[in-house]
Amino acid sequence: MKNFFLMVLTLTCVTTFGQPVAKRNLRPSDIYRLKAIGDPRTSPDGKWICYTLTSTDSAKDKRNTDLWMVSWDGQQTIQLTYGPDGESSPRWSPDGKYLSFTSSRQDKRSQVWIMDRRGGEARKVTDLQGGLNEYAWSPDGLRLVLSIQDVPDTSKTKTPKPYVIDRFQYKQDVQGYLSKQRTHLYLFDLNSKKLDTLTRGDFNEGSPAWSPDGKQIVFVSNRSTDPDRNENSDLWLIDAHPGAQPKQLTTWTGPDSNPRWSPDGKSIAYLQSTSPEKYMMYDQNMLAIIPATGGTPRILTRSLDRPVSNLTWDKEGQSISFLVSDDRQRYIGRMPATGGTVTKVVGGERSFVSLEVGPSNTHVALMSEPQLPAEIYVIENSTPRRLTKHQEEFVNSISFATVEGFTSKSKDGTLVSNILLRPAGASEGKKLPTVFYIHGGPVGQDEFGFDLTRQMIAAAGYNVVGVNYRGSDGRGLEFCKAIYADWGNKEVMDIHGAVDYLVNKGVADPDRLGIAGWSYGGILTDYSIATDTRFKAAASGAGSALQLSLYGHDQYVNQYENELGVPWKNLDKYLKLSYPFLKADKIKTPTLFLVGEKDFNVPALGSEQMYQALRSQNIPTGLVIYPGQFHGISTPSYLVDRLDRYVGWFDKYLKGITPVKIDKEMR
Repeated sequence: MKNFFLMVLTLTCVTTFGQPVAKRNLRPSDIYRLKAIGDPRTSPDGKWICYTLTSTDSAKDKRNTDLWMVSWDGQQTIQLTYGPDGESSPRWSPDGKYLSFTSSRQDKRSQVWIMDRRGGEARKVTDLQGGLNEYAWSPDGLRLVLSIQDVPDTSKTKTPKPYVIDRFQYKQDVQGYLSKQRTHLYLFDLNSKKLDTLTRGDFNEGSPAWSPDGKQIVFVSNRSTDPDRNENSDLWLIDAHPGAQPKQLTTWTGPDSNPRWSPDGKSIAYLQSTSPEKYMMYDQNMLAIIPATGGTPRILTRSLDRPVSNLTWDKEGQSISFLVSDDRQRYIGRMPATGGTVTKVVGGERSFVSLEVGPSNTHVALMSEPQLPAEIYVIENSTPRRLTKHQEEFVNSISFATVEGFTSKSKDGTLVSNILLRPAGASEGKKLPTVFYIHGGPVGQDEFGFDLTRQMIAAAGYNVVGVNYRGSDGRGLEFCKAIYADWGNKEVMDIHGAVDYLVNKGVADPDRLGIAGWSYGGILTDYSIATDTRFKAAASGAGSALQLSLYGHDQYVNQYENELGVPWKNLDKYLKLSYPFLKADKIKTPTLFLVGEKDFNVPALGSEQMYQALRSQNIPTGLVIYPGQFHGISTPSYLVDRLDRYVGWFDKYLKGITPVKIDKEMR
């Protein structure tokens, strides 16, 4: 839920007799007022930026997304849609007269809608039977290229048909059990409403992008012998008319993705993995360029040794901008299309999460800071200028935790970058109960961006710490790959190094230490409490401990076989990595386990097993399963509940305060 934690919060600032009320701390119910900005798109004339804004309906316990627009000078903000079914994927027509979007209003499936920006109601232009994934306007504005999943079997029977499975990779979080339906590209004529098939076969295609002259489309597809057994993807080029045959552009056995045409149509920039391996958990994308006619690609950022994303060409095709993840920051970088040195356009203790080039080669981006949720900014002369102000009143009414970075040393001498949140108003000279909230991934990093969960725990009076343990990105490829086939060893060492640092500095109370996390953060919570008893409370979210039992049960069969080998030939590796469960009798930490009922990513089995192991030994424990939820909890009331339980559990075991709700449920 990394993107969710970057969501924008907005609240009404209450006033009394014209005077602002004193600032207050965050509370879990603030989630109901949470809004998120996404997918900003600049109009062709550069005067407007359209974007999505997601808000929560507490009565219906669901979120809804509408389209908004802000002027380039930030003086005008306009809501464009009000539909209860939500709208997404806003795209400007090439002439800027129309704004398209996708929505399931009036239909069970998502369709493309178009509205005239000069006024009038939006009209539905497609009537698709399959599932729409992506779409893009042709340069002449007469056609769309659509990425559509095959029509599912919708025959109605009283008893559901059995799942008939013969695929190697047969399950995926949210999607569930995987069928043989494929996703293909189609051409849609906006005048005649004719839909033509562009690609066929037992493959999936995505990320379509038109050439500037509208004659060709580049797309991404894995056309290896058995795509289920690897993460390969290549760039393919096809003429934009029915019956055309695709031509393979790249042959790298790892993933090639995110193609972007140069303005003159002669080159295509894209992302290439650093490794040709079949499974890409420990990897980072590099910027590559290949001639549109084919040939040998050039890797431009190999020496950068940092992952890049969100590629965008300048208007003249002379340079390419991108986001760079670098040691707790995500900054905007730029380099000549011919290669050379990466220039940092703008960085600092902040996080950029989207990027496109605006007029006069300015940049438009979503950006957040430690005490400021994400908003849309224009970057001019390396200086961010804020356009949207959806969270301004909220920020002015809440006392946020202060955020600072620090570096700790692990017992083997490794330096680790971390982030510390201190409760608002806390004295730097006072020891406080401290919760280590560990990020998931493992490939990801804690950044100087707004983090709702950590801010919420800090608001309850705790220091909160993020540890960028080995396995995290932002510190180079070798740092990322250091935990290959060795889970729960170096990462736990790095967590304890951060604990030791803060205890020795008099920041963390050694008798009131807690640990928590979700996904791989939950897995590391399990590893940590099985390694040491110094943590007096823990909350393990969507974690696992008996790794042997997950082969064939979760969605990571490729990782298991490529990183660990098959269990019947490498049982010792699986048992070594399963030590939290196999040494559960060593665990003394009161631990709360939480998970989504339908999680196929890290299934509920992992949390259930650890709960049962602790319950069997009468170690204080609890298990919370959120009905109908996948790996990422999405129902607003469940998100509130999860934060309530985090705080309640730590209050009980680190402060000796038991909330009534927790007390009743855990008796």
